[in-house]
Amino acid sequence: MINKTTSLLLAATLLFTACNKKTGEESAKATETDFNVRAESFADLQMLRYQIPGWNELSLDQKKLAYYLYEAARAGRDIFYDQNGKNNLTVRKTNEAIYNSFKGAKTGDDWEKFKTYAGRVWFSNGVYHHYSNDKFIPECSFEYFSELVKNSDQSLLPLQSGETVDAFLVRIKPVIFDAKFMPKKVNLTAGIDNIANSANNFYEGVTQKEVEEFYAKFPKTDQEPEWGLNSKLIKENGIIKEKVWKSGGMYGAAIDKVIFWLEKAVTVAENDQQKKALELLVAYHKSGDLKKWDEYNIAWLSDTASRLDVVNGFIEVYDDALGIKASYESVVSIKDLETTKRIEAIASQAQWFEDHSPLMPEHKKKKVKGITAKAITVVTESGSTAPNTPIGINLPNSEWIRKEHGSKSVSLSNIVHAYNQAGSGGGFLDEFAASPEALKRQKEFGNLADDLHTDMHECIGHASGQINPGVGTPDKTLKSYASCLEEARADLVGLYYVLDPKLVELGVMPSLEVGKAGYDDYMLNGLMTQLTRLKLGDNIEEAHMRNRALNAYWVYEKGKKDNVVEFVKKNGKTYVQVNDYEKLRVLFGELLKEIQRIKSEGDYNAGKNLVETYGVKVNPELHKEVLERYAKLNIRPYKGFIQPRLVPVMDGENTTDVKVEYPDSFFDQMIEYSKKYSYLPVMN
Repeated sequence: MINKTTSLLLAATLLFTACNKKTGEESAKATETDFNVRAESFADLQMLRYQIPGWNELSLDQKKLAYYLYEAARAGRDIFYDQNGKNNLTVRKTNEAIYNSFKGAKTGDDWEKFKTYAGRVWFSNGVYHHYSNDKFIPECSFEYFSELVKNSDQSLLPLQSGETVDAFLVRIKPVIFDAKFMPKKVNLTAGIDNIANSANNFYEGVTQKEVEEFYAKFPKTDQEPEWGLNSKLIKENGIIKEKVWKSGGMYGAAIDKVIFWLEKAVTVAENDQQKKALELLVAYHKSGDLKKWDEYNIAWLSDTASRLDVVNGFIEVYDDALGIKASYESVVSIKDLETTKRIEAIASQAQWFEDHSPLMPEHKKKKVKGITAKAITVVTESGSTAPNTPIGINLPNSEWIRKEHGSKSVSLSNIVHAYNQAGSGGGFLDEFAASPEALKRQKEFGNLADDLHTDMHECIGHASGQINPGVGTPDKTLKSYASCLEEARADLVGLYYVLDPKLVELGVMPSLEVGKAGYDDYMLNGLMTQLTRLKLGDNIEEAHMRNRALNAYWVYEKGKKDNVVEFVKKNGKTYVQVNDYEKLRVLFGELLKEIQRIKSEGDYNAGKNLVETYGVKVNPELHKEVLERYAKLNIRPYKGFIQPRLVPVMDGENTTDVKVEYPDSFFDQMIEYSKKYSYLPVMN
């Protein structure tokens, strides 16, 4: 979904340089308002804020609908923490107890180190870095942390029955301070048991082999649901079984709150189709029935008239090494009527793009169905989409529903605008652009190139191609490489067409210079600048980073004999220079054809070889250089968002309006959320 999102999600995921450029039009917009996009920064994180344009155009019932969906989104917040690791709620609630009630001075270097750790846990929804999946630990000492705990309100600490504070500290010391204790949320390293070596809370007591054998027994007809999507797989007394996430099941206390607010949303639905979809979503959360989830998705796809929309449930599978279990997420949005025109122009030509793609004929869809494309204004996000958000979403993820009923593809316009505002003037392009011509082109067309690539990735890329009859879904055939290869495939569709005259013909870009800016950007990011997100010595683990490295290094290697792309040295610095844009496009097409073949035929070995050869390893000398150059720019490599607050205006029992407030402190918002939306016990 999210950059298939996501997953994940997502999608989620921002093309790295998209937040380091700004057009003249956006500069003009920035001068028209005193809204401050930037908020706190800490560790490797920059917090931002976004506005909700169009809010005042909504009717009272639409505002009430948005508010109910907003509360439903918040209600599932604890679920994602627990999915990310079974100790995460214990750690978060310990930090919150200290933050709220520590009796000593909240000043000094040690306090700031604790505060930074608490902020990182809130940002990552747990103790694992949101991008690298590595466990992070506080920079303050355990002795100082112990004093914080001992001098805080013990009634707020997540103590077990009869447990003393001293015993509690012994129990949580390795959880918080030992980097080798459950060290990685998702471990995709080849040649190991990826389930046993991943610390997420999707499995317990089972091996990777047992998981694969368990789900291999499920039906495999063409219209089966995404088996295993909404459950934890455990072994009890030697028996492997699922703990389903539903009302009355695992996470039931939080899901019941989600249901409560969704049922209120049903009463103010904009039309009968939206009402039907929301009722099916409620039925799914109550039953946990994955066939009901498919019914909901089909009904949701049919709702194209509503101004408001919602994603709510267990959707993206990026956080599971095998791509089976889905993380909780929610996105509430309003249709951006003006920006939608661009993405609709692309989606309307979906069949043309499919017919003219470089795929093998047997891998092309003869009839592309039901792509609904639009730009949205985000109202709020929760779970795996917050604070770190996608910039594009394409759903549903079910292959058979996409084939038979189509998909919805969206661009998050107000999120992209906030990124662009925050990223202006950082000096990134001046530092890394290979030439004055490339620099000028990026400043003029870079944002549009990124927008178009995202549009193509989401609404054409994920909707393209088909799996051969009798071949299983990618989570079964490509296993731990499925997410990376799917993102690579969708990226390649966008790259192949962003240099096509068809986009000029459609009126969505002025010239092929936009496509060239997109190629410069993508190759620089995939070969070099995304390495700022890794510690020196690390390999690439995250699916989206792997996909960009795979695509960039494959075409670089294959184009060497013609010098299509090269690393050039100037004044002791390395730059990425594209020498032949047309040949580069041909290479992107060849790789797209191969990755689609891999997906269509379920060729695990070929997929594994591509990812491991081109998408994992890092050149240590280049990595060191990039980190040193980037550090001088003082730009935080990761950005996330403080969520707007919706506040109902009441006249007795009646809601007369819903106002929007824009908080300016991430830390204050997290404390607010801990008081209002903590529905789960620390162990589930």
